[in-house]
This record gives sequence, C-alpha cells and structure tokens, in this order.
Amino acid sequence: MNDSNSSRVVKIVQELLLDEEDKSVITPALIAEKIDLVLRMHAKWAEALDREAVTDELIRRFSVWIGEDTSLVDSSGHEPWLDAARKQDWRYWQRYRELQEKKLSWKAVDALDKSTDRILSMLEDPMRPGMWDRRGLVVGHVQSGKTANYTGLVCKAADAQYKVIIVLAGLHNNLRSQTQIRLEEGFLGYETNGATNVQRRIGVGLIDTDQSINPNCATTRANNGDFGGRAATQLAISPEQRPWLFVVKKNKSVLVQLLKWIQNHVADMPIASDDSFTAEKDQLPRVKKRVTKLPLLIIDDEADNASVDTGETVVDADGNPDDEHQPTTINRLIRRILHSFSRAAYVGYTATPFANIFIHERGTTKSEGPDLFPSAFIQNLAAPSNYVGPGTVFGRPGPNGREGQLPLIKEVADYMSEDEKSGWMPGKHKSVHVPMYSSSDALPPSLKTALNSFLLACSARELRGQGGEHSSMLIHVTRFNSVQAAVHQQVAEYMQDVRQRISRQIGHEAIIEQLRELWETDFLPATQQIRLAGVGNVPEEDPEWTDIVGVLPDVMHDIDVRMINGTAKDVLDYEESKAKGLKVIAIGGDKLARGLTLEGLCTSYFLRASRMYDTLMQMGRWFGYRPGYLDLSRLYTSSDLVRWFRHVSDAATELREEFDLMANSGATPREYGLKVQSHPELLVTSQIKMRSARTLQLSFSGQLMQTVSLPRRKSEIQKNFDAASRLFGALGPSAGEAFERRFGATSHQWNGHLWKDVPHSHIVDFLQGYRTNEAAHRVNSAALSDFIRTMAGSGELTKWTVALLGVRTGRPSELAPGVSVNMAKRTGDSQFDDRYAIGVLLDPKDESIGLDEGQWNAALELTAEAWIKSGKAGQPEIPSGPAIRRVRGLGAPGALPRPDEGLLVVYVLDPGGAGLDFEVGTSGIVAFGISFPGSKSNVKVDYKINNVAWELEYGASE
Repeated sequence: MNDSNSSRVVKIVQELLLDEEDKSVITPALIAEKIDLVLRMHAKWAEALDREAVTDELIRRFSVWIGEDTSLVDSSGHEPWLDAARKQDWRYWQRYRELQEKKLSWKAVDALDKSTDRILSMLEDPMRPGMWDRRGLVVGHVQSGKTANYTGLVCKAADAQYKVIIVLAGLHNNLRSQTQIRLEEGFLGYETNGATNVQRRIGVGLIDTDQSINPNCATTRANNGDFGGRAATQLAISPEQRPWLFVVKKNKSVLVQLLKWIQNHVADMPIASDDSFTAEKDQLPRVKKRVTKLPLLIIDDEADNASVDTGETVVDADGNPDDEHQPTTINRLIRRILHSFSRAAYVGYTATPFANIFIHERGTTKSEGPDLFPSAFIQNLAAPSNYVGPGTVFGRPGPNGREGQLPLIKEVADYMSEDEKSGWMPGKHKSVHVPMYSSSDALPPSLKTALNSFLLACSARELRGQGGEHSSMLIHVTRFNSVQAAVHQQVAEYMQDVRQRISRQIGHEAIIEQLRELWETDFLPATQQIRLAGVGNVPEEDPEWTDIVGVLPDVMHDIDVRMINGTAKDVLDYEESKAKGLKVIAIGGDKLARGLTLEGLCTSYFLRASRMYDTLMQMGRWFGYRPGYLDLSRLYTSSDLVRWFRHVSDAATELREEFDLMANSGATPREYGLKVQSHPELLVTSQIKMRSARTLQLSFSGQLMQTVSLPRRKSEIQKNFDAASRLFGALGPSAGEAFERRFGATSHQWNGHLWKDVPHSHIVDFLQGYRTNEAAHRVNSAALSDFIRTMAGSGELTKWTVALLGVRTGRPSELAPGVSVNMAKRTGDSQFDDRYAIGVLLDPKDESIGLDEGQWNAALELTAEAWIKSGKAGQPEIPSGPAIRRVRGLGAPGALPRPDEGLLVVYVLDPGGAGLDFEVGTSGIVAFGISFPGSKSNVKVDYKINNVAWELEYGASE
C-alpha cells in the first residue's frame, strides 16, 4: 500500500465530505463515490492504493464524536485578550493543524483548536507589560492525546509571542527523547541532531518550508541531548529572536544548570535577595535577578510526578504560609525558574490530578514564590468516542457485579506460590531473585499464553492490513534491572524456540495446537462480543485459521525482544521503523510504565503494582486508541490489580462528574480543591505516605457512601441486623410495603417502606450500633455518625428520608413488627474469605427517593447538560447521583436548597444469593447507602486511619 497516496486521497476526500450539509448521509457508498472522483483527477494516486483501508479510515474519522472540555476558572487579575484578530497570521499553529489533519478527523482537529484556544486564553497575554503569573492544570485521560494538545498549545503560545518555552518531560531519557521527537514534528519542523548542523526537515517543516520561522531549540533527541554542557555556559538569547524551546527531564542537575543559565545569561533586573537560609541549608542556585524581556511558558508533562512538593508542613495552624519550609528539590527548582521571570505561565498536564489538587493553595515560600497549585484554571479534556479508557476496559459497578466489561482481561495466579513467598515472581522479591517456574519450565504457563496471544494479535493485524504499523507487548513484573534481565533472557529463549519450531516445521505440532485452541476459544468469541458492543471499529470478517498459520513464520521473524532501560534508543527505534512497523516485546519496570507510549500496544503482562492511587492509574498503558484491533488486545494481570484498577476507575469517574457539575456552576479551582481535599476516597488513598497512624480531615458532603464490603462472620452480621431492627422498631410501621414516584411521564416503583422527616438522632444511633468492615476504609460508620452529628449542630442534616428496600419476590426478612421486606441478592467476590464484597448496593434510581418534582427536573437538566458536554448520545431518563446531591443541598432554578435533608437507604441481602459460604443460620445481611446533600459549609470530622491496616489491604506506598 502506498502510504503517501493513501494520505493524499484521505485528506481530499475528507474535505469533499465536509461539504456535505447532512453528515448523516456519509455512507461507504458516498465515500466510494468521492474516492472515484479524486482518482479521476489524479489517476497516478490509484497505484498500489488500498481502497479498503482508505474507506475504513474515512468511516472511522466520520464516526467519531468529541465532547466539550470543561473548565474551572479564577479570573482574578486576568485580562481577556485572545480574539480572532489576534490569531491572524499564526503560522506555527496553521502548519501544525495541517499536520494533524493528515491523521485525525476534522472534528478531532477542530476540537483540538477549541481546546488549545481555551487554555491559551486563560493564560496571560505575553505582550501584557508588568509582572504577572498564571498557573493552570489540564487533565486528560491516560494515553488519550495530551501530547498532541500541549504541542498545539506550544505552537499557539509561540505565535502569541511567548519567547521561552520549557517542556518538563518525565524523569528518564526515553520519555524526554520521545517528547523531543513529537515537538520536532509538531513545532520545530526539523530534526535536532547534535552531531551535525544540517537540519533535516520533518513534520510541520515539510508543510511550511520557510526556514526563517524555525524556532530555536537548546536540546536534541539524542540520549545526551538534555540541557547542559556548552549550551549551559555559552547560549545567549535576545528578545527579538524566534522562540526558544527547551525539552528537559525533571532531574536535579539538569534543572540546576537551566536555572543557573537563566540567572547568569538571561535575567536582566536585580531583585532584593533573601539570604536568611545558610548555604548549608540550601545549595541550589538562588533567584537574584529577574527576566523582564522574555515571557515564559512552562509545560509540565505528567505534572503529578516529581513536581509536587511532598514535604509535610507548608502552612501553619492558621493557614498562613511557612516561610521557612523547604520544598522538595524538583519542586523548588521549577518554582525558582518561574520566580526568575516577571511574566510567567505554568501549565501542568496529567491524567491523574489527585496530587496536584492536594497542593496547598497558600503554599508560598520566600525563595520560590507560590507553589504549583493550579490557581488560575483546571481544564478537563473531553475524550473522543473511540478512546478506550478504564471504564471501557473494566466496566462499571452494578447491582449484579461489573457491567459492560470487555472480555480483554485475563487474571493470572501461577506466577507465585499460594503463600506469596516463592515461585517465578513472588510479590516481595529482591534484586538477587532468580525467576524460575519449575525445574523443567522457566516461564509460568500464563506468560507463555500471553506471548502466544501476542503472536496471534500480530498475525491477525497482518491479515487486516495493519502489518505496517507498530505492534507491542509490555511485560512489567519487577522493578529490579537484574531480574528484568533474567526475564528478558527467558522470554527471548522461549520465542527463539517457538520461532525455530514453526519455521523449520519440526516439533511444531504442539505449539500450533496451543495457538489454534487460544484462537478459537478466546479470540473469536471476544471479537464477536466486541463487534456486537459496537466499539473498536472491528472488521466484519474473521480471518481463517489457515491464513493465520500462513503468516506466522514471517511474523515470528519480525518480533524483537527488548529491555527498556530508560535511554533514548527505546524511542528512536520506533521512529526509524515507521515505514515497516516495529514488532517488539518490551520488558521493563518503572521506566517503561509511566508516560512512555508503546506504539500499537496489543498485549500486556503486568504483575507488580505501585499501590498509590495516581501511580496505579498511570501504569495503565493499555488504555488509549486501538482502531481496528481492540478485540486483539489482552491484559494478563493479578486479581488484586484488577480489583485496585476497578476501584480507582470508579472514583476517577465520580470525580470527573463532580468536576463537570462544579464547572457548570462557575466554581473556581480553589473551591474544587477544597472539595477534593476532603473527599474520603482520595484522602485515604492519595495521602497515605506516612508510616504511622494519622488523623485525616474528612467531609462527606455531596457524597454517596454505600457499604460494598460487608462482614462474613455470623456474629457481626447479627449485630448489624440488630442495629437495623432497633432503628425500624423506633420508626414504627410505614404507610405500606411499596411506594411510587411519578414526575410527568416518568414513574418509578420500589418494594419496601418509606419514612420522612426522621430526626438525625435515629440515624446517628443506627450508625453507632452498626459495624462496618475493617477493609471498608471509605465507609466507616463511626466517622459517618460523627459527621452527621457535627453537621446537625450547624443546622444541616437534621431530618432524614429513610427507605428500607426489598424485591418483589424473594425470601422475607422481618426487621421489626410490621416491617419486613423480601431480601435482595448481590453476588459476592469469591476471592475474599474475610468479607462479602459486592459491586454496588444501590440501584441508580434509589438516590432520587424523596426528591420533589422541582428537584427532579433540575437534577435531570444538570445531568443532560453533562451528557451533552461529554458527547454522550441520547437523553438521560433519571438524574445522575452527583446532580441529585448537588441540587438537594445547594438548590437550582426551580428547586430550593435543602441541606438539612439526608437520605438513608437500607437493603437486606440474602446470604443464600451471594454465591459464598456463610455459617448456618446467618440472618439477612444489612447494608446501607447514605446520599449526603451538597453543602457550602466546610464542616469536617477527624478520621484516624491505621497505616499498618492500610498497607495490609493496598500495599505500601512507594
């Protein structure tokens, strides 16, 4: 296939299709008609043209929708400046836009244009005189195109006259080099090569060939191309010159040299220096002069990694900055570079903003200025419809377990012994560990299956016409280089053995049979399921098994087994193999896991987990875009890691919903920060870096707290049943055993009992008598009762709606005279012996119990607005939980705020329907959910968590 001709045809046909007024009529037939038209104009383009691939690409481009970004903005001190007149003659952006149009749909490029306009407009005009400083954060999705976004922002910033652009790109050479290459293609237009002065044009440089606008660059793509050496002592720039780009690692020595260079060669205005710190305390370069003639933009990629100050105390008890606080080194250097410019802008990019939002917004020190809290704005990037994120891979929690999960995850357990102390790769091993599965097999069967899976994926992609694209496999099982080297040798030997057997047709029968069985029992059913789900743009026809066998020898020959060790060579090989596509099995640890994009990732074998919230999200390299091969992707991992990922995915989804609601109401980053910083889930996960017990400050306002980790012991189950019996005995019989709520054409029914205007004291008594499971760090009955009592003291949460819910048919359970329900069934997770773990307790409609019609309509409208902004199709039938809680507590047009009203929903679960073994005579299992209304009060309660218990459950932070 002629890639050059294909891209030309795609681009022109796309332009013709964009002229269609009704985009719904864009069908394969119309696309074929337009292709014919283009080929009649340029007959030579038909040579070696893969029409089917061109058609598929155009269908993909016109079937993608993209939602709108949402923003939290604080405009204090900001002067609006970006308008159409200012954007005339912006050449850096125009050529980057044309480059993106070659591979992205018009919708995607247009969305990128709007998104980067919005971000740039929230920064300050670089031409504005005087001193100013703007700090923002852009939150994307893991592997969702953040680099393309900030490359667009860099182009527009340079067009707008930002003169010094520093991109902080990870901790290792491979990620820095990857970022450098992307910016060469998208911004510089030429390949940086320290060995020669000849500039080879690439990317945007092939679109606009005028070298007079080429930006300057102080770094190169080479392994040693970071800032330093001669550049650090001899480089000089002047205000009249073209913009300067620096792509640097977040590394102490690099940032020290960069700060020294700024102070010695660029800064022009002396400032009063604070010498209160002795040289012994602080040996980093000090800010003694300021740059007044060159506006600065810093782009901080993976801004939650290394940039955040993890020191303990940045403010005193009264919230005032601690001038004597010494931030961590990388944080200090980034802030001193910003502090060295009179006009400075900082934009962090991350998929996991938890750590950034925990930065104290008042954290200021004399030598560094303000901390990196995104005080000006937080922008949430919308993901296009073809993005495969955690929610797609892991599904969503539902009453009967996970819903919508794709059949791509394979849980493995054969890599270590049952006691976790021995085996091929035990959970806790040292650098001297020698991986060995058995005396006859070096590799565990699960890893052999994963390697076979990658073979099949590469073969199927070859037959689908994707053989010229990169295909990768990730093996991430240890952080020790020496153990990685042993794994590399074992995998290389296995692949060599398979290669020889298949190519020589000697002793190959067994491996061919294993591959055939994997293809027929795993790949074909999974492809069909994903095809029916309508995701991934999967081809309609499956290749024949004989065709798979036919391409196997060539595929085997092309696969390379490599160690990823953090050098630029890891990335450069991808660039050099663009024409024919690289097929690589990459073995590595932390240098592989974060930030580095593995092109065409098909298969992952992932064991070792960093248990911290944000790190866990970042290590999901298997998220992203899988056009035409999503069904061939596989993740082999431990059951623990699957559980942690589901947990994190659910909380991240909830936070995004909360963000969108706050953005619609005009909230500021500071208000969102205060909300998140007391969020029970995040506090108990993101902040556990301490080694001993610690008291956290929690707020449950605007949260849904439901028990999904329940006791298994008969005695504990009975205590909770007794607590519920006392509650319902005190409330007395309700009006009936079913109730209904009807608003307009919408009607919902529940089986059970309903009480209104219940005093908060009854809820507090119930929670004090109820014992939540020790593993349930988020839902702690003692903390919940303390919070309700404290809120009631300030006039909130004083009266409650209480619902006891059951099912229409089921085993009955009587909790008090005249109060009984048929027990609901929730399937338990069989991997836990010490608890009854379920997906979710409440049905989505349950949170709407107690709403009046005005509240229902307002919450439904908020939900519909969020759907539109996220690009979700259709209209919601019921309001989302976050919208309900917001309207209930804070009010909305047509709905008065009722922060005094809480909702308690109680279910009784049937132990016989859990799929687990319970003791004989176990009573119904009482579970509850509390929907807390939103609140403007800043009430928090102390929650003491034992770090030892936490580490037993989630592992130590690292």
